[in-house]
Amino acid sequence: MGEPHGIGIVGLGVISAQYLATLGAHPDVRIVATADRDHARAVEIARRFEGCRALSVDELVADPAVHTVLDLTIPAAHAEVALAALAAGTSVFGEKPLAATLADAHRVVGARGDAWLGCAPDTVLGTGVQTARAALEAGAIGRPVAAAATWVSSGHEAWHPHPDFSYREGGGPLLDMGPYYLTTLFHLLGPVARVSGASSRPRTTRTIATGPRAGETIPVEVDTHVTGVLEHVDGAVSTVTFSFDAPVSDAAPIEVYGESGTLSVPDPNLFDGEVRVRAGRHDAWHAVAERAGYSHAGRGIGILDRVRTGSARTDASIALHVLEVMTALQESARTGARVTVRTRPTPPPVVPFTPEEQWRF
Repeated sequence: MGEPHGIGIVGLGVISAQYLATLGAHPDVRIVATADRDHARAVEIARRFEGCRALSVDELVADPAVHTVLDLTIPAAHAEVALAALAAGTSVFGEKPLAATLADAHRVVGARGDAWLGCAPDTVLGTGVQTARAALEAGAIGRPVAAAATWVSSGHEAWHPHPDFSYREGGGPLLDMGPYYLTTLFHLLGPVARVSGASSRPRTTRTIATGPRAGETIPVEVDTHVTGVLEHVDGAVSTVTFSFDAPVSDAAPIEVYGESGTLSVPDPNLFDGEVRVRAGRHDAWHAVAERAGYSHAGRGIGILDRVRTGSARTDASIALHVLEVMTALQESARTGARVTVRTRPTPPPVVPFTPEEQWRF
């Protein structure tokens, strides 16, 4: 490669530390600019990287040294930042969801022009999900016919010092955690054609449990328990549950049911984990050896994958589809009607198994 690919980061909250750990010292990229509502925070992070400058958002997206804007702002700001960057002809990789609303997401995708537009989660590029997909494609459980995905928690206010965004438009368990599970189901079973959903909001306020605002009460503006049925284009049917109202569950994160066995998929919020297969009722589970994906990867691998290979594995068309599925679940829960999903992206090829020493250096 020639000069390192310049990254400008907008939004330096909790999640930024994970991206910086992956991208900060990688030879193929360079952190050249930072921006945050707390300018002092932007200055603090910029000082860690030689030649990096703390700028305003407008300055950062227009800076010629910034080849890709890494948008780590809250969901409500995703569209605004992406549109500003794309208007300047700068590529964007954003945290999920693509935008707080489907209408804004369509605006963002429509504005991409010749720029690259990517979106998290890139956890699906790790060995966990990719090994599961490789096993499926190798016929480990026969033809897949169904899947179940479950994520439950008592709520982000238990650990996050500023959980407000989790309970506003663009947040909630569906839009916060759903992208990991729904993107994984997309990679494993393909796009979704129709959905049916139901949801609830048992509490109208939450109390922050940690940090400088501990004890403060915040309003709940979104449903906090969402369940649904996804009908995939190829015929498989998935059931999903996302909740901020259940403290614990023993359910597997994702199970895929095939005609000759069951595949257990590890936590899609992580990059690795054990993939297991069970052939029948009286057979034991057995682990599947890592056979695909980036080994020991971290957040930011989606940018490196694009820079190094030019792939479209984290293309925004996938995030748009996932957001449409989530929006359709919300609409179905509200109206009681089955909702058609109109986007139909094609799953990208499986990521070849890539040991850490091959992608990191």
